[in-house]
Amino acid sequence: MSDVEVRSRGFTVVELLVVSVVLIAASFLFFIQKNNVEMTARDDERKTAINAMYYSLEEVFYEKNNYYPAYIDKDTLPYIDPALLSDPDGNKIGEAGSDYVYEPTDCREDKCTSYALSANLENEEDFKKESQN
Repeated sequence: MSDVEVRSRGFTVVELLVVSVVLIAASFLFFIQKNNVEMTARDDERKTAINAMYYSLEEVFYEKNNYYPAYIDKDTLPYIDPALLSDPDGNKIGEAGSDYVYEPTDCREDKCTSYALSANLENEEDFKKESQN
């Protein structure tokens, strides 16, 4: 066997290192991108939930009662999916550590004149909606 035949059968250490570095870099980029996609999906889920609560408060609850509730739960907003009242970590609105915050203002006997509704987002500024009336 000649030297040429032996060298053509295998890979050099440099070639193996280059392939390894490329694979490691591609894996690193994949996991960073995967994390960004997951954060964006959770933020979109939070925005969807806040919008559902907001429109339920404005279009249904306020229209029916002419005031806003002092708190939000499945009984005050039976028109939306109860799962939307919990953030992606499972914390319900109003609980400590929840990404969702409902802040009623000017309340008398659980009847409020306005509110602010917000979600803490991971990848963007907080998402906030305020009462229209």
